[in-house]
Amino acid sequence: MPEYAPLALTPSRALRTARSITLLLAATIALFFLSTAAVAREAAPIADDPALEARVMAIAEELRCLVCQNETIAASHAGLAVDLRAQIRERLAAGESAEQIRSFMVERYGNFVLYRPPLEPATWLLWIGPFVLLLAGLGVFAWLVQRRRRDAVPPTAAVAPLDDQRRRQLDRALREATEPRT
Repeated sequence: MPEYAPLALTPSRALRTARSITLLLAATIALFFLSTAAVAREAAPIADDPALEARVMAIAEELRCLVCQNETIAASHAGLAVDLRAQIRERLAAGESAEQIRSFMVERYGNFVLYRPPLEPATWLLWIGPFVLLLAGLGVFAWLVQRRRRDAVPPTAAVAPLDDQRRRQLDRALREATEPRT
């Protein structure tokens, strides 16, 4: 059987390999920049009037994003939040007050849309619930600590002195356990 010699890396082969790697790297970088351009979005529209935009953002800071739920619509980039900011902008431009806009949002989405819901019977659990849970947790912790202290054995009572008979039984058991069996 003939032996095959390993491919030698000649200068021309090295040059072709370097060109191929460079071309592949350039294509990868180009695809990266093209893909990021494809997902880029248009900047959010801002009112021509900076004072109007400040009022829009002040109201939007008080309203919860219904998609994100833990962000205000001012901070959210969700499509619904963008639409709600535009709606606030339109209503302010039409002459509505901030209170009228908040009332409209509550009427449409319920108290959940308010980032700081009012204290009323329907929201008592929301406002008082965390404190109740904290107190319950502290109560359980105190009960566990008290139970552990009550059930703990004092160090002096943990080891009772051995009488002679018990000592002989233990010595015999130890010898039997260590003696080789035949």
